[in-house]
This record gives sequence, structure tokens and C-alpha cells, in this order.
Amino acid sequence: MKLYCCRHGILAEHDGRFYNLNASSWDALVTREDLGDYVDHLIREAKLVDGPAPQDLLPPIGGQEVWAAGVTYFRSRNARMEESKSAGGGDFYDRVYHAQRPELFFKAMPHRVVGHGAKVAIRDDASWSVPEPELTLFVTPGGKIAGYTIGNDMSSRDIEGENPLYLPQAKVYDRSCALGPCLLITDEPLSAATEIALEIRRGGVAAFSGATTLKEMKRKPEELVEYLYRNNSFPHGCFLLTGTGIVPPDSLTLKLGDEIRITIPPIGTLVNVVG
Repeated sequence: MKLYCCRHGILAEHDGRFYNLNASSWDALVTREDLGDYVDHLIREAKLVDGPAPQDLLPPIGGQEVWAAGVTYFRSRNARMEESKSAGGGDFYDRVYHAQRPELFFKAMPHRVVGHGAKVAIRDDASWSVPEPELTLFVTPGGKIAGYTIGNDMSSRDIEGENPLYLPQAKVYDRSCALGPCLLITDEPLSAATEIALEIRRGGVAAFSGATTLKEMKRKPEELVEYLYRNNSFPHGCFLLTGTGIVPPDSLTLKLGDEIRITIPPIGTLVNVVG
């Protein structure tokens, strides 16, 4: 089933039908360790409604922090090494790709996150900006992976490439993260064959498209969560972006007006415009 955070409440989609849930808040609902079973219970007592209008969708986030994992795909390892080699940092990315401990970094608080149909931003002091399409885990306060959404980890590649210590500036700024369009609730892990597809459209024409599958991800989602929750607490749960395996060519940088479309079939398509 899917949960949609909307301007006028929380909707659940189940078997192609939409229900208006009687929940006091997004956080009160999603922080339950029995989330799937509880939503099933709410649906049995809920009213059937029309599906959400695109303009009513909000990012599926309340009080959660957003974290991210880096260099979890071989393609990302290569790109990071290439962009940072002149700064002497290329070896760092090869080491973390093969290391036992993953790279994990803070990405956003809720006020820096936008949802489906909203505008993402590029830094005005960056010259090379790209989207990073990522499967995103929703993790409960107790450390259980309770759902999935689509994430766009906007990144300033020239800033990170200049010096790996600049990663927070390359990654963390207003409207640097998009989540949506919904939260897929399931206790079952997604299949390794699940595809992640990216399309960047400029002036109505595809400027870039690419795809990968979860089988290309080196680390298991449970491994990433286990490291994130070491000596860390998340009272409202958290979102964890799991890395990208799609890297546009070096010649492409985002421009104002570009449309970014990220599709993960079990979840849907997240669409944002650069603005």
C-alpha cells in the first residue's frame, strides 16, 4: 500500500482505491513499529475518496531527518574518483567503496525537503550540478525498514570535487532534496531487479536518460541502517537515501527550468523542476 501526505490530510492507496485516514498527524502514524498492520486497520474504517491531485501533494516527511549513503554503486565510485583526482581525494572513494564501514552523511531537515511537483534548487556558487536518483528507505524509530520512497539527492559536483571536505556544502542547502510522491509501505524487501530510471528534460526534449537496478548496489539496505543507528537515535524515524548508480556525463549540468523525472516502478515517479 502507499501513503500520500497531502495538504488536507493523509491518503492511503490500496488495491487501486484511495482512503482518507483518520490520523492525528504524519509523525503519529509513520513512527509506529506496526505501521503496515495499523494502516490496514485504519483503511477498514476509512472513507473512499478520489486520488490526490498533484498540486495537493506534500513531501512524505514530518519530523524526520534525511541521511544519505555515498559510493554504494561502482558507477558512483568511478565518478567521484574522476571528479576529485586533481584535489588528491580520488583514493578516498575507492577506499570507502571497498571498506566495511559505509559512507553516511546528513542530508536534510524537513524544511529543506520538497515534494513531487515542487522546485528543487541548484547552488548559485556551483558550476556543475546534477540530480542523484536514489531509492530511499523509511526507517522507524526502532530501526525497522517500514517503507520506501524516491529521493533526489541534488549535488554540486564541482564543489565536492574541489575537496571532499566540502561535501556538506555540495549536498546540504535549501531545496537540495526531493522525496515522493508517496511512501510505499511493505515489510518485504524490494527485488534486486527493481529499476531506477532518470530522465532530464530540457525544453520538452530529453537531455539525458539512464537506468540501473538495485542489484548493482554493493551494500544491502539493512547494512546501511545498522551503521546509521549505531550510537544514533531517531525519535521520529528517518529517511536514508541509498546512493546512486546513474551519473550524467561530465558535460551536463542542470539549468533553470530543467525537469527531473525519477521512476522506481513499485513506488511511482517523482517529478521536479529546477527553479
